[in-house]
Amino acid sequence: MKLSIIGSVGLPANYGGWETLVNFLCKNISQFLHITVFCSSYSYANRLDTYSGASLRYLPIKANGIWSIPYDILSMFFACRSDVQLILGVSGCVALPLIKPLSKSKFVVNIDGFEWKRDKWGRFAKFFLILSEKFAVKYADIIVTDNAVLQRYVSSVYKKESVLIPYGGDQVVSRPLSDQTLNLFPFLSSPYAFKVARIEPENNIDLILNAFARSSLPLVLVGNWNNSDYGRRVRSSFANFSHLYLLDAIYDQLILDEMRSNAVVYIHGHSAGGTNPSLVEAMNLSLPVFAFDVDFNRETTENQAFYFKNTQDLLNLLSSHNNLDLSRCSIEMKSVAQRRYTWHRISLQYLDIFKRLCK
Repeated sequence: MKLSIIGSVGLPANYGGWETLVNFLCKNISQFLHITVFCSSYSYANRLDTYSGASLRYLPIKANGIWSIPYDILSMFFACRSDVQLILGVSGCVALPLIKPLSKSKFVVNIDGFEWKRDKWGRFAKFFLILSEKFAVKYADIIVTDNAVLQRYVSSVYKKESVLIPYGGDQVVSRPLSDQTLNLFPFLSSPYAFKVARIEPENNIDLILNAFARSSLPLVLVGNWNNSDYGRRVRSSFANFSHLYLLDAIYDQLILDEMRSNAVVYIHGHSAGGTNPSLVEAMNLSLPVFAFDVDFNRETTENQAFYFKNTQDLLNLLSSHNNLDLSRCSIEMKSVAQRRYTWHRISLQYLDIFKRLCK
């Protein structure tokens, strides 16, 4: 069976949920399939022919932002002779009505979360993303949703059934703080809360920083601050708080695992999307979680985390964190993660739907 994977930046995976998903799919099921992963040549100076059992095919188009649309569409055209195309995200799915009649492929589309709800998009972009979502659901042979809330949405709005497959997070490893990391970040020697995220409004960065600015518990927040005016403005606004450590993105997995593993609590502010990779990674590390109170996050954590709706809620949690049963929360997060968010289990679920389509 020939499988083409479309919609990620490519392999090797550097940073991002799609790339991590593609990496573990290839590692776990490439012995059963011939996999081709489409990659953006802009992101790879050293372009490998194969990786993790998959063939790599490069296109001279950027994979993110508005360029993701032609990048995905062109990938879908080049993959027309594949038995199955796994499309990650809906950006290029406006072309599915044209591509499907020309292709021998079956199409599996992971529609991701409510991408069109993100604050960063303007009116036209939101209209386009809603249209893309409609076409994805209408023309896909199988729809994949990563959260039960999103699955219910597809059923309610489009009257279509979808296959629920979340993300994994067990690639992270709990590690003690090394002398090297402590030399780089000496503030990690004292108790701290931790968060890693894209610096975007829907991740409630302002809300979280406003709460921690009034709390005595330090916060280490890792993100892409310089990628937007919003990120630069927020970082500047909180630069004078000595217990807020607003760090640039860290791509060294070992250091990132050390920093997360030793936090007192993980702060999850995402309000959009489905099953967020950063959250299930924190759960796999047995971290107690304070999560923004939306149905996606409650579903992911099975209502076993602590939740906040606003700055005051989070401040209340921070003020009383020594009295909360964080150890119970830690155990529950790990238990849920081991049952639901492991890459081996998720890879076999994808393999099952690929086989089902090609019988």
